[in-house]
Amino acid sequence: MISLSAQEISAVDFAADLIRQADRAMVLTGAGISTPSGIPDFRSEGSGLWSRDEPMEVASLNTFRTAPERFYNWFRPLARQIFNAQPNPAHLALAEMEQAGRIRLIATQNIDMLHQKAGSRHMVEMHGTLATLSCTTCFQQADSKNYLEAFIEQGDIPRCPHCGSIMKPDVILFGEQLPQKAWHEAQREARQCDLMLVVGSSLEVLPVAGLPMQALDHGAHLIIINNSSTYLNPRADTVLLDDAARILPVIAERVLHG
Repeated sequence: MISLSAQEISAVDFAADLIRQADRAMVLTGAGISTPSGIPDFRSEGSGLWSRDEPMEVASLNTFRTAPERFYNWFRPLARQIFNAQPNPAHLALAEMEQAGRIRLIATQNIDMLHQKAGSRHMVEMHGTLATLSCTTCFQQADSKNYLEAFIEQGDIPRCPHCGSIMKPDVILFGEQLPQKAWHEAQREARQCDLMLVVGSSLEVLPVAGLPMQALDHGAHLIIINNSSTYLNPRADTVLLDDAARILPVIAERVLHG
């Protein structure tokens, strides 16, 4: 068991009460839920991916179209980390609460599939997924498992088995629209939920950062669990400035077992 201060115990109990009382709870997750699994986030000072690389130069749709090799060279170490990552206690806690009927939907900004590995089933992936690849010419889609291992180990850029063109991971790059079906589902749920739990997101990336505001505008409660402050901390019912993998399992234990 982890040791909690009196203030943390009070915040955990309050968060658990809100989740227990909710009829339609939604979760929004960002990179911070996956950093304990060894996947770097994008914006942390010194360790974030964008502290080392200029995003528009390596991870934009324009770069992929004009110099896909440059994108894949940058992407290879990240793909290795994602491929080898395992869900941490925060992912498992959310899956457990979902399976118990306490969470209706998890909307994630992550592409790492760790929620699915943890057992979550009601998901929307707003920034796409690494689970599939699509051909840039004939648009055939394929399971990425058939290509990722060779790419990670030998650097073989995925090519379409039908026409030979380079395939693109089905993740959203800079300059690319969000998947419309996922985005509309996330917005609809944000407007209908009575509680939104934000986990591991700095709420800095639009338009996803606006989802909690939509929930608040429709009368929902808001819980934020993140290592750093967000623009909505003053509007939240409770804020836990903590590592999600440390604190979320404690909340889930209170929700499910009292």
